[in-house]
Amino acid sequence: MKKQLLLSALACMSLAASAQVSLVSPRPQEVSGEGAVTALDGKTLTVVQGVVGDKAVKKYAKLVPQQAEGYYLSIGADGKAVLVGRDAQGLFYAQQTLRQITGKDSVQTCTIKDWPDVAWRGVVEGFYGRPWSHEHRLRQLDFYGRQKMNVYIYGPKDDPYHRRFWRKPYPADEAARIKELVEKAKENHVKFYWAIHPGVDIKWTTEDRDLLVEKLERMYDLGVRAFAVFFDDISGEGAKADKQAELLNYVDEHFVKAKGDVSPLVLCPTEYNRSWANDRGGYLRTLGKELNAGIEVMWTGNSVVHCIDKESMEWINERIQRKAYIWWNFPVNDFVRDHILLGPAYGNGLDIAPLVSGFVSNPMQYAETSKISLYNIADYTWNMKAYDYESSWERSLVDIVKNPELTAEEDRAAKALRTFATYNEDLGPNGHGFRREESRHLAPIARLATEGNPEAIRQLAAEMDHLAAACNTLLTTRQNPWLTEELRPWVIQTKYIAEYGQRICHMALQSTDFEEDYYAARDLSRIMYDLEGQPGMLHEYQTGIKSATLVLMPTLNKLFAYTVNEYNREQGTHYDAVVEYQPFSLSSDVPQLAQLTYSYQGGQLKVNPVNEVVNWPAGKALVIECDREVTLGGMDFNLGTPDVAGNFSLVATNAAGKQQAISLLHYKAGEQVIHTGGEISGMKCKTMTLTNTSGKDLTVYFRNFRSEMK
Repeated sequence: MKKQLLLSALACMSLAASAQVSLVSPRPQEVSGEGAVTALDGKTLTVVQGVVGDKAVKKYAKLVPQQAEGYYLSIGADGKAVLVGRDAQGLFYAQQTLRQITGKDSVQTCTIKDWPDVAWRGVVEGFYGRPWSHEHRLRQLDFYGRQKMNVYIYGPKDDPYHRRFWRKPYPADEAARIKELVEKAKENHVKFYWAIHPGVDIKWTTEDRDLLVEKLERMYDLGVRAFAVFFDDISGEGAKADKQAELLNYVDEHFVKAKGDVSPLVLCPTEYNRSWANDRGGYLRTLGKELNAGIEVMWTGNSVVHCIDKESMEWINERIQRKAYIWWNFPVNDFVRDHILLGPAYGNGLDIAPLVSGFVSNPMQYAETSKISLYNIADYTWNMKAYDYESSWERSLVDIVKNPELTAEEDRAAKALRTFATYNEDLGPNGHGFRREESRHLAPIARLATEGNPEAIRQLAAEMDHLAAACNTLLTTRQNPWLTEELRPWVIQTKYIAEYGQRICHMALQSTDFEEDYYAARDLSRIMYDLEGQPGMLHEYQTGIKSATLVLMPTLNKLFAYTVNEYNREQGTHYDAVVEYQPFSLSSDVPQLAQLTYSYQGGQLKVNPVNEVVNWPAGKALVIECDREVTLGGMDFNLGTPDVAGNFSLVATNAAGKQQAISLLHYKAGEQVIHTGGEISGMKCKTMTLTNTSGKDLTVYFRNFRSEMK
């Protein structure tokens, strides 16, 4: 490559507002010779760039790291930049780094030698719920390129041509969109993997095998050059390890190797985590023994949602006889749809790079919001030993609201987003038991405030003012409309929480009229509850709007109770000290159902799903208890398995203890949704019990549960 001016060499790249090596993300492996940030004073930064083997950069070849995708970058005080990649990918990444350390009119001298720790780094769109839009996917691929992520696996569970209609070709319009995504991925040096999910109804026949290969051929014609086969979240015939290995080997030998330009196959196995692994059954060892070398095997860790450490990697790698390809289920929230996850990515070992072949994140259906955590994951997988999740998270919040034309507004929006995000990190109680820290800055004052400490309450009041102002900023910011749209329900809810907290702090400090603040707090509590039922507030599949559930809301509710009780004691009044409204409780002796959460709005009770295979032992039950006797309407639930209604009983118990059986049925053969008989309408109920009465352990799912009641 010839010497070029920055303007032409990097024409497609936006320049950073300020030039600073410390802001480069992912963190480079080696940085030396850092000088001061100096003004270009109208001069043009001259760029010499190429890959190893190019004549223009021959004298720099020995300085380039040996690793694939590595690069060498040097910026001198003479206004000259040298970029040399080990390969085309490395040169592209050198350009991304130069973009970050070159300001509009300034530059910082430095020398960087850089390469990735993990070979495959990126994202698997593998969640349940509304798949990302085409526009969001295009934006994602641009983001991956900037953050040096090199793989995107297309596998949304609710794409029918990925899973349910896997044998059928895409309609022409959808095929055209996939072709455009493939081209966008190439522009950003991202490998576009298309995944097929045949396990729900596959027949181990030559016909089905050939239909699968035919589907891959159709995707190949669209430009796809990388493929994955998913057998996750299934049971029955499709879950046989030997048959899966036989199919993958056939595809590997008769399609992948025959084409010559297709990347290694990726398999998501049925036993994709340690808690499900049946060593005695030998599923994983069968894959390890029979799968062709070079076929990647995905793994989520010790459970479905779990952080990855060295011991767990050694455990799985020994069984599959290769390095596992990590599918990390974070920040995915398809099992806690009432929460949105804005916290940093942490908890994974910083010493596992030599033990993994790839590391991809399963994000939320909220594509733009997911970039906060994905920024961290890009940082982590590129340079593990230097990864600091707190500083990476701080940079991610600035990155997502960048707009070079509105620097002051950008700063306001980033600060507001940080304040809001600290209250939306934890997942709340969930069936996987996976939790995150939240509101860490409140810990020193939370306990003192609930005990009536005036100074702690004043600090809490100031924080509520700060939180309310941040929410106002996020509701009016022009920085990132994609992000604003996704966050809006939670921002509005958090604004109400801040106002709720303000009123409670006023009560506790006796700074205003107690009775006015008391009723205002109770009104706000009801408004927050009702918000979840307002038309247009819930995104598709969403079951509620929960925010600040780990620290702030419990602190405010305790402070409310403490303040009201103290006031009643001093004034001889009888104000109700309970403000939080929880009309139902769920319990189960089926471990995977024991921590389910729910929402109740508009006369409908909805239970959050379990997006995995559920082992429901004989005689075990799910129990829903109401705080009062309710009148039932219709009910339906989906156990993800056809024709299983006869294996369960549903019993309603009224306030007097009288039990009534409710018939369960399918409207047609092969249906997965279970409906209730007409006798349920008008039935009085305080407790509902759904029991496995088949006399045997059942393998099912828990896709959804909906009941009408008043």
